[in-house]
Amino acid sequence: MHVSHLTLHDFRSYPVAEVPLEPGVTAFVGRNGQGKTNLVEAVDYLSRLSSHRVASDAPLVRAGAERAVVRAAVVRDGRTAVLEVEINPGKSNRAKVNRSPLPRARELIGLVRTVVFAPDDLTLVKGDPSDRRRFLDDLLVLRAPRLAGVRSDYDRILRQRNSLLKTAGTARRGSSSGEGALATLSVWDSHLARTGGELLAERLRLVEALRPHIATAYAAVARGAGRDAADVEYRPSLELPERAHELDAHELGDRILVEVEARRRDELDRGISLVGPHRDDLLLTLGPGEEGGEEEGAQDLPPRLPVKGYASHGESWSFALALRLASYDLLRSEGDDPILVLDDVFAELDAERRDQLAALVAGAEQVLVTAAVPEDVPQALAGARFLVAGGEVTRDR
Repeated sequence: MHVSHLTLHDFRSYPVAEVPLEPGVTAFVGRNGQGKTNLVEAVDYLSRLSSHRVASDAPLVRAGAERAVVRAAVVRDGRTAVLEVEINPGKSNRAKVNRSPLPRARELIGLVRTVVFAPDDLTLVKGDPSDRRRFLDDLLVLRAPRLAGVRSDYDRILRQRNSLLKTAGTARRGSSSGEGALATLSVWDSHLARTGGELLAERLRLVEALRPHIATAYAAVARGAGRDAADVEYRPSLELPERAHELDAHELGDRILVEVEARRRDELDRGISLVGPHRDDLLLTLGPGEEGGEEEGAQDLPPRLPVKGYASHGESWSFALALRLASYDLLRSEGDDPILVLDDVFAELDAERRDQLAALVAGAEQVLVTAAVPEDVPQALAGARFLVAGGEVTRDR
């Protein structure tokens, strides 16, 4: 699968842009602020209907315009389909396939799949649990687009339940509105447990599927460093048995409901939901590999260390890259090659990691690279090049 043509109308800085693309590597080169990242962001938006740079759609529409349009011709097994999304901040977005409207824009999700490497990826390792939860959920939706609805439902239920908890907390002070909220809360407990159980089941299975890919990817990026055995572990907000990934959504929902009822007093005191997938985390760890275990001093290291707080800057970057590479490998093993987007990431890496990453992704069906200067693009990713300056996208070679 690859994108053969990209069209933008009022997207970010572009009133209009027409960019022909091809399989293999394409690099967009230009100084910061010229719009090169906007191009790859548009391709990624078609994949997930969200941006890897901002949380809302409003910044995606050019100043002074009411809406933006992203359209791409996507080639799969020699057949071309035209995907289009109209971005309407504050309103419902609209989507089309081959000019035929889709009932809901989110039905576009997954028709083209992307994996994005970006400078902000370091937050996957060093940032808050919310960054790691978003990483898992974005990948879940690419694997099974129907989960976009589950994710949306869970967020809506959580907001409603938190509002009820705040109101119900006043019931102890004799408020009639608080007593009514308390009576309604059990209904939303059930909703939270049902949708939370489904989301938790999918995350647990995803982490189990990712683990071998992460271990392989990190070993490839670290290249025999002392701590080159990478692993991940899902950390839920409630106690679960070993091999929890084998439990179904109904069983997990029942366990969430029991824990919610047990923590009712704490939730009312704090006015927030304390149990559910929104409180979970992904623990990233490193340990000495087979070679590292034989190095002098390696025997003094604990068998595994959490990456956050213990890993060096280089190890943190290697783990962040491994998470993206593992995502790519998992998606590739289950279907078409995703489109790889390397958004200004090489400027963040030392020469060794830059060359290692380039070698690992060079064989992908389509790789889109952004860089400030041509020298930031490794030789292993030599290919088509566009110069981006002053709102113009010009083919250089």
